[in-house]
Amino acid sequence: MKTTSLSYSSLFLFLAILSCSSWPAQSHGHDDFLQCLSLHLQNTTEISRIVYTPNNPSYLSILRSSIRNRRFESASNPRPHVIVTPMYESQIPAIVLCAKENGMQIRTRSGGHDYEGLSYRSKVPYVVLDLVNLSEITIDVEQKIAWVQAGAIIGQLYYKISQTSRTLAFPAGACPTVGVGGLFSGGGYGPMLRKFGLAADNIVDARMIDVEGRILDRKSMGEDLFWAIRGGGGASFGIITAWKLKWQYIAPNLPDDLLISISIGPVNSSTGKKTIQASFGSLFLGGVDTLIQLLEKRFPELGVKREDCIEVSWIQSALFFGGYSIEESPQVITSRNPQIRSTLPITRFYFKAKLDYVQKPIPVSGFEGMWKLLKEREAGMAEMLVVPYGGRMSEILIAASFPS
Repeated sequence: MKTTSLSYSSLFLFLAILSCSSWPAQSHGHDDFLQCLSLHLQNTTEISRIVYTPNNPSYLSILRSSIRNRRFESASNPRPHVIVTPMYESQIPAIVLCAKENGMQIRTRSGGHDYEGLSYRSKVPYVVLDLVNLSEITIDVEQKIAWVQAGAIIGQLYYKISQTSRTLAFPAGACPTVGVGGLFSGGGYGPMLRKFGLAADNIVDARMIDVEGRILDRKSMGEDLFWAIRGGGGASFGIITAWKLKWQYIAPNLPDDLLISISIGPVNSSTGKKTIQASFGSLFLGGVDTLIQLLEKRFPELGVKREDCIEVSWIQSALFFGGYSIEESPQVITSRNPQIRSTLPITRFYFKAKLDYVQKPIPVSGFEGMWKLLKEREAGMAEMLVVPYGGRMSEILIAASFPS
């Protein structure tokens, strides 16, 4: 088991994040939408820079930019009438109003991958609002706050923090190509969840554009809606334009500082037969000596020794969980389409993933059933990742999240 060990403090984050919203399905065509947009923005040059129709040569490349499931690339899938890539947040209310006026749905994507294609597919006339141009990140170290625009990915956020301070961090996801919009509004988790819960649990304010084009904050939207958008998916309620997250300080407080995840998948044994291998990975918020004592007491079966552990900075732990060597430049995690390490002629990695929650311990017979499925030929490169919650996640009650 490889274990990363670190200590650091965290920070307030203002996150500019936009989600998708939908309206009636009737449409008068994208020409009417574009005419409406030109009236609201009153700048034809500006519109030509941010609007793509099927006749535009860049339309398909932009549509496919964040697709990670190959079946969604086929021509049989419904495609948007228009793709809009706003340069400024001030352009977004016009997109909302014009989509509403012309009975078109909005699918908003924040720059990361989308397993089910919900941010760029619809069965009714629709517009894709792509936030790829809104990825600026600014951090105030003294105040411990940061503004992160909606088009940024987690890797860009982590890298920016690492270049600003060696003592600040933020508890988001492990995969660097995930967009901040989906992770925060959808309740995504990361390696520090046992200590601090989800990023959504640390949100103290938000700004949202509703169907009328109004910009609301926590006070004006009300506590019910503010509760709903923190994990319920911003797509259900409007376009979230900013999140404000509270500051955290990280210090050893066992055992919440320890996360142990298990990666399970098929491999070929020395005899040529397929077998199942379980790999343990861990993150500990503290020093190696303390970690060894803890593991000897709680998990002696793993037989972890000091040489199995590596002390790293927080940004190096982000590299580790992102699948990179901790010796690489942190800048590598800022790429939306990272280079694939393979001997095969692959230029892009396509995949399918699914999440589920286990409420009770899995019996031995359940694991035996999993092993049987993973050994089948169809399993191929299949992998199962087991991530324990507990810690802070067990302290945050569902009822406690509702307004009193």
